[in-house]
Amino acid sequence: MALDKNGIAKRIAKEVKDGYFVNLGIGIPTLVANFVQEDISVEFQSENGVLGMGPFPFDGEEDADLINAGKQTITALDGASFFDSAMSFSMIRGQHVDLTILGAMEVAENGDIANWKIPGRLVKGMGGAMDLVASADNIIVAMMHTNKKGASKLLKRCTLPLTGVNCVKKIVTNLAVLEVTSKGFKLLERAPGVSVETILEATDGHVIIDGEIPEMDL
Repeated sequence: MALDKNGIAKRIAKEVKDGYFVNLGIGIPTLVANFVQEDISVEFQSENGVLGMGPFPFDGEEDADLINAGKQTITALDGASFFDSAMSFSMIRGQHVDLTILGAMEVAENGDIANWKIPGRLVKGMGGAMDLVASADNIIVAMMHTNKKGASKLLKRCTLPLTGVNCVKKIVTNLAVLEVTSKGFKLLERAPGVSVETILEATDGHVIIDGEIPEMDL
């Protein structure tokens, strides 16, 4: 059974380690804060100047004055700090962020990412994504494996304008966990009940399969 957005976020949360400073992009990545282990200490950062983001707010509990870089309402943990964008981007460009979790419209088998523009359509724009992909060493992408028409979003080459090149390390979709290697997407895990054949059919880029592929442990 393919994962929903919360399932993707729950799986990515397992990649978050104790002591990490983590940048959360807009969309699915904001949900990751809801699923981090309670026994570890993690600081979530948003490039508009927040350090110490908490879980995504429940309906009716939103604070309209507390938002992330994508204008989504967020929560703040005790001890959270707020600062200007110059300070926030100095953290990013100075490589003080241990893990960056981004959404994407397309990812190529060589690690290129397109997540800021669809020609002819109004989208949120670049934001801090270009700085993040240029500065971060550890980038995980949270995304749906295919678009609404069923076309793959994991491609040989991106067709949309690029945000960054050769930068994505790992991808977690509703179907699978894949690592970006020099030879293509390496399939690491599959969603519960999803077959390897289904993943191959949904992936346009080259997929490497090495032995038995386990199901995700959620």
